[in-house]
Amino acid sequence: MKAVLLSIKPEFAHKIFEGSKKFEFRKQVFKDTSVKKVIVYSSSPEQKVIGEFEIETILSDTPNNIWIQTKLYSGISQEFYDEYFKGRDNAYAIKVASTKKYSKQKTLADYNVQSAPQSFAYVEV
Repeated sequence: MKAVLLSIKPEFAHKIFEGSKKFEFRKQVFKDTSVKKVIVYSSSPEQKVIGEFEIETILSDTPNNIWIQTKLYSGISQEFYDEYFKGRDNAYAIKVASTKKYSKQKTLADYNVQSAPQSFAYVEV
C-alpha cells in the first residue's frame, strides 16, 4: 500500500500523537488522492520515524478560512500559522483520523528513503 512520508518538526510531530494537533498544515499536498496513510518523520534533531496516522480528509481553502476551521486543534499559534502561509493564496490541512505511535522508532532506510524529504515522499508500507 502506498503512503506518504512527511517531515514534521519534533514539537509538532509529538503533538499529533498526544492528540492536541489534529491537523498537519502544508503549502502543497501530494496529488495521489488514493493515499490514506501518513508516515511521520520527526525531523532534526530526532531524525526518526516515530509513527503514522490515517488521513480523514484534506482541507483546501484560503489560509484565513483554513485557520477558522482548524484553529481549535491546530497545535500551533495563529502567529506561527500566519507566518507559515504569508503571501499564499492557498492552504492545506491534513486532518488526522487515527494515530499509531511506534513502540520502536524506525529510520528512513526502513522505507528505502535516503534523506528526509523537503515536502513529502511516497513510500510503500
